[in-house]
This record gives sequence, structure tokens and C-alpha cells, in this order.
Amino acid sequence: MTNEQLIAAHQDHRRSWDDFYYVYPVVSRRSRGVSIGINLNPDKICNFDCVYCEVDRNTPPRLREVKLPVLEQELRAMLEIWRSGELFAREPFASTPPEWRRLNDIAFSGDGEPTTCPVFELAVALADHLRQEIAPPETKLILITDSTCLERPGVKNGLKIMQRGPHEIWAKLDAGTEPYYKRVNRSHIDYNRILHNIEATARWCPLIIQSLFFRIDGQPPSTAEIDAWCARLRTILDNGGQLLGLQLYTIARPTPEPWATPLSNAELDAIAEQVKKQLDLPQQLSYGPQT
Repeated sequence: MTNEQLIAAHQDHRRSWDDFYYVYPVVSRRSRGVSIGINLNPDKICNFDCVYCEVDRNTPPRLREVKLPVLEQELRAMLEIWRSGELFAREPFASTPPEWRRLNDIAFSGDGEPTTCPVFELAVALADHLRQEIAPPETKLILITDSTCLERPGVKNGLKIMQRGPHEIWAKLDAGTEPYYKRVNRSHIDYNRILHNIEATARWCPLIIQSLFFRIDGQPPSTAEIDAWCARLRTILDNGGQLLGLQLYTIARPTPEPWATPLSNAELDAIAEQVKKQLDLPQQLSYGPQT
């Protein structure tokens, strides 16, 4: 895939498709395939305020609640649009090379934290049903979560539904210390609650840790911060948590904070090497745009 194709196909992650409210397609740079996203936060409310998040919270939302019949109609239609090839008749998807046109997943990822949605469990059940009916059998259900609500009964039930078939849970952990967490994720949620939820969930539902590292005022995370991050994960593993791997990546698109900028390839590689010396876990790296 050329750089021009890469920019066209995966940098456009707008969570919209025609007049759909909840469902949108993207080409995922991590999976190298098509991901059908489900936005369970059309109200754009999130319990994190990450400095790198590009969600436009100044424009009023078109809709504030999740209506399951509409979600079902949209997801069914989008699966058919992918299956028929109609998706690749228009840009930016027309530039997607053939090997990236496979359907990799249906992902719960939107304009906020998906697990805060009151009908999260029902939405997962709906997606699981349509996956079995329409999608290829290897299609995954993916949850991208900040882990703040993993202890809720409805969320646990949703994860158990996901476990019936191919699935991945991507648990965000961007920081190894509480001060860095407050600087990067800017949440009122207690940092220790997130660590507890990741550990408690990973004991019965293996997780992938997703971490975005970047420059703050031109400086990458310190060696001490990365060491602290590794120590957090080591504690989770030592206490019986099951971690399937690490997604280490950096900023790919413009951020609302001009002082938050991408790492260079060499900087991300250095972090990955530092982590590798402390954690024997598979790594997947996703680099940012290079100037």
C-alpha cells in the first residue's frame, strides 16, 4: 500500500456514513482490514478528555440516545454494503488494496466510552446476532474501552456474549503514574479504579492493552514513566490477569491540543524495546505520520 493510499484509506476516521446515526466503516491500520464501527455515544459524552482525542464536542449531536431498532437496521445495511462491494465504489475506500478489503471486525468505538451506554449489553447481543447471520465466521467483535465501567454487571454480561465467538477487548492504559494519567487522559475517574478493573477483568476475560504514547511539548514519555507503566502491567500479570498482547501506537491525526504531537518511528521503537526488556508480551506497533 502506498503512502498516498494509506492516507486516503485510514486517516479518514469520521464516525459517519451518509445519514447513519450509529454505524460507520473505516480501514483499520492495526488490523489491515475493514472495521465496521458502532458508536454507542452519539451524545459525545465521555468520562475521559484525552488530549489527543479528535472528537468535535463543540458541534451539537444529532441524536443523544441509542435506539436499538435503528442500530440493527444500520448494522445490517452496512454489512450488506461491505458484502456487496458497494463500500469500495466510493472514496476513501476505493483506494483500499484488495488484501485490506476483508472484514476484520465489528468494533464498539465511538464518540465516548461505549460501556457507559445503558443498552451496551443489548447492543453487543444485537451485533453478535448479525455477525453470525451475515459476516464471515472469522469476523471479530471488538470493544475499545477505557476500562472505567468494566465492573458493571451489564458490561460483564456483554463481554460474556462477545466470548461466544472471535473477539478482542482493547483496554486503554496510557499512563504508568497518576500525575501522567491526569495530564494525558484528564478524567475525574480514579486511576486506581482503572487498574483494578483491568486486573479483575483480565482474570476471566483476557485483554489486549492499548496505549497511545506521544510527545508533550516536544518531549516523549520519560524512561521512568514507561518503567512505571511496565510495572503496572507486571502487577496485573503477577496477580493472575491474562494479557494477550500490547498495542503501542502514537498520534495519527491532528489533535485539538497543539502541544500533543506524534512520536517519531525511532522514539516509538525505543519505547517498544524498553517494554520488551520487562514484559514478555506480543507487541503491535502503529506509527504516526512522518515529516
